[in-house]
Amino acid sequence: MLVLRLSRYLARVMRIDPVQRQGVISLASTIGLTAIGFLSTMYFAHTIGPSILGAYFLFVAYFSVFNLIGDGGFGGAAVKRISEGDDQNAYFTAFLLLRVALTVVSVGFLLIARPYLVKLTLSGVFPWLVLALIVSTFTNIASNSVYGRGMVGVNQLGGLIDTLVRIGIQVAAIMLGFGLAGLAGGFVAGILVSGLFNFRFLDLSLTSFRRSHVASLFAFSVWTFLSSSGYLVFSYADTIMIGHFMTEADVGIYRVALQLTSLAAFVTLALHTTLYPKISYWEKQHDLPHVESALARAFTYSLLLAVPVVIGGWLLGERLLYFFYGESFAAGAGALAILLLVQVASVFMYLQTMCLNALDRPKDSFRVTAIAVIANIVLNLLFIPEYGIVGASMATLITMVLNAALANRALSRSIRVQVEPLAVAHIILAALVMAVVVAIYSLAIPLSNVFFVLGAVGLGGLVYILALLRIDRGIHDELKELIQKLGIPWPEGL
Repeated sequence: MLVLRLSRYLARVMRIDPVQRQGVISLASTIGLTAIGFLSTMYFAHTIGPSILGAYFLFVAYFSVFNLIGDGGFGGAAVKRISEGDDQNAYFTAFLLLRVALTVVSVGFLLIARPYLVKLTLSGVFPWLVLALIVSTFTNIASNSVYGRGMVGVNQLGGLIDTLVRIGIQVAAIMLGFGLAGLAGGFVAGILVSGLFNFRFLDLSLTSFRRSHVASLFAFSVWTFLSSSGYLVFSYADTIMIGHFMTEADVGIYRVALQLTSLAAFVTLALHTTLYPKISYWEKQHDLPHVESALARAFTYSLLLAVPVVIGGWLLGERLLYFFYGESFAAGAGALAILLLVQVASVFMYLQTMCLNALDRPKDSFRVTAIAVIANIVLNLLFIPEYGIVGASMATLITMVLNAALANRALSRSIRVQVEPLAVAHIILAALVMAVVVAIYSLAIPLSNVFFVLGAVGLGGLVYILALLRIDRGIHDELKELIQKLGIPWPEGL
């Protein structure tokens, strides 16, 4: 009976519009993994404090930089060429050799830079960083090759295994008192187990290849590498510079505040993943009006979550940091207030740059990102020594807005970029109603313990949803239809 019910439910889900279905699946996956990450970070924050957590965040930031050098964009190039179906073994072999060679270069750069990476050396994670880069080479080769062969589910499951193994070992290691070494060891273990899982399904073999195979990989890897570099700067330049100019504790406080604001980006990330192949297909079919309407709707649904999270974060951010992560992290409230706005700007930046790439304009996407990246580095150098983590937040906000504006200008040459003004106004109005109710609650009930804070969050969320569904019938009807298609009863009062 259970199997029969599951089969019927899956059949019902498969009848949902593909964009909606894939968006829901991607959103559910993102929420699940993020929830695991949030809970583990809360545990680490309370157990080991901001300094050790900040040292770990620095380790991850440097790993990401040197791993990008080791990949060189060839991972994405290998996926593309292998997926095309021609000379798969030759492309796999060429990719393997190029990836190993670049890892040698990356580790070489790391060893040369070691005298300048004082905090990594003093904290004892430098050997772990070298090991992580070596292990990631194996995993990168296996996962990208499997992905290129069309085994998308295997590749995604490998990412899930990485997360679960990493967090599981890290939690156990912290409980046993291993501190920073336990966090770094769990990070490496997650990568390794994920690689072994993907390798189990790898059905390509080593063979001879020609210079043309290498040239083909190079041709595709250039733009992939440049685009990845831009994203990496936005993700980690502020972390590295805070680590350089300030302390590991400051890094820990900043990254925790940034993680908390990521709640606002769930829908954006899900739609970014879901819409890319659809927009690419519509572009090939010269169906640009469909692209325009999908992008406008994506803005609306991204802001549907981002706006209330921002306003709620302004009202409750300091209390959330204090009770969820510990007293030391409440010092990040100022940075949190600015980083919340970053998430609103990121809605437009990520969706528009995604659209540029999907419309086969990667060069324009890179130019836009490159300008913002240069501005980000300069502003971080100016602001962090003067204003600390608040300065890093300001630099991120300014460059995110710049990136979004430049992307809008470039994208407007191909399509009409527009928002749905009435729907967005309804979202803002519902969020303001929520803010008034939460403010009254906070005055009536002092937020003196975590349960009162959670009560404010829950009340605010409920008021926002009820207000929005009453104000905007279009959103109401779309959500009702989607919920019912998923087999979930829709409340009578709504």
